[in-house]
Order: sequence, then structure tokens, then C-alpha cells
Amino acid sequence: MTLLDKDGVRLTVDGDIATVTLANAAKRNAQSPAMWRALAAAGSLLPGNVRIAVLRGEGRSFSAGLDRQAFTPEGFDGEPSFIDLARGSDDALDDTIAEYQEAFTWWRRNDLVSIAAVQGHAIGAGFQLALACDLRVAAQDAQFAMRETSLGLVPDLTGTHPLVGLVGYARALEICATGRFVHADEAARIGLANVVVPGEELDAAVSDLAAALLAAPRDAVVETKALLAGAAGRTYEEQRRAERAAQARRLRDLAGIGD
Repeated sequence: MTLLDKDGVRLTVDGDIATVTLANAAKRNAQSPAMWRALAAAGSLLPGNVRIAVLRGEGRSFSAGLDRQAFTPEGFDGEPSFIDLARGSDDALDDTIAEYQEAFTWWRRNDLVSIAAVQGHAIGAGFQLALACDLRVAAQDAQFAMRETSLGLVPDLTGTHPLVGLVGYARALEICATGRFVHADEAARIGLANVVVPGEELDAAVSDLAAALLAAPRDAVVETKALLAGAAGRTYEEQRRAERAAQARRLRDLAGIGD
């Protein structure tokens, strides 16, 4: 069932699994504000039964990053150019970037697990979109790079927080400040990728992972994800309390006396 197909984004749903496809292979799935709005809309259109959201890119690359048209004086038709944004008020600039970020935020909702299937290039905004997901399965030709600093910019599409969480501050700084490529084998070694497979096995590996995630009861996975996602912001004692409260909810639910 196709729920969305516009501006280079296609959303299909098959039972418990939603697939969001970046569908502009001719431009290596380069991103634009229109694509970001479509990605944000995809999150709002997910049926309540969906447990897994798979993010993939058509063609040779997952996403080559921001469409270079953004760096031209005229920018995208009907969109403020970078120059227009810079000349606007602080509030207007902040609001616009916050709107762009909405495409990257819903992937970590507690009620689903998101998987990025990454082949070829995942650069800049593409890297940040892969980082927006809970898990990453990479093909052997995958290459990640945060090239914003080479353009005089910073990664502002929610990628810095998960990157530091995955690889630590020092390595995240080195990756971002140099803009170098992180190839698939290194990505697996440092924790960016959960698994690396030959390119022809990428779809099968994602399907196997999705099936394994669906094997456990939904509410147990939801509670576990919430515990793990909040662990870094809690003290040890706070995490102990959170574990007890989550387990109490699970026990009562299994006993048929939950809320």
C-alpha cells in the first residue's frame, strides 16, 4: 500500500513494516526542503500498527546530501535561498531550520524501530538521515561523510547528538571537522553500522533484521527502547528506578491487570 509518493519520497506499508524510499536516483537522492517536508509527512502518515520503519535510497547512493542547487544565489524555486535565510530575523532563521529538522526527528519514536539501509554515498544530510534512524545496515560500498564544515557550515539536521553517542566526542569531532569518508568496514568497527553485507544482500539483511525485531512482543520492545534511549540522560539510580517502573508495567500487563 502506497501512502505517499511526492518530492522524491515514497512511503509504502506492508503489515507491520513501513518503507520510506528516497526516490530520486538521477540526483543520487540529493535532498531539498521539499523532500524534507515529504519525509516529515511520511512520519505523520504511518498507521498505528507499524512497528518497523525502513529507510532506503534508490539507485547507487543512499543520499549524496543537500542538492547543490541550494548553494546557488536563487536556491530552489519557491524556497528561501541561503542568502535570504541569512538576511532574515533570528526567529525566522531558527524556525526555518527547525522545520527542516522535522524530517529527521520522528525516526526515533519509542513506538517503532527504524532501520537505514545504506549503500554508496551517505554524505552530509544523507549521513544525518542515516544517523536519525535507530539502526544502520550498510552495504560494503557504503561511504559516510559529514562535509558541512568544508562548506563553512555545521551539521544542523540532528546528526551531531547520535554521532557522539555512537562513536564518542573525539572521533565525532575528527569525522566532522575533517569531512573525511568513513568506509563501511570502519563504520562497523566504530559502531556507526550495526552490520555490513555485500551490496546484493542489503535488502535481505534488512528483512532479516526486521523479522528478528518483530519476533518480540511490541510493548516489550517499546519499553526497552525507551529505557535505552533515556539511559545516557539518567544517573545510575534514576535508571534503576526507570527499569523497575517499566518492569512493573510489563508484569501488570502480562497478568491482565495493566492500565
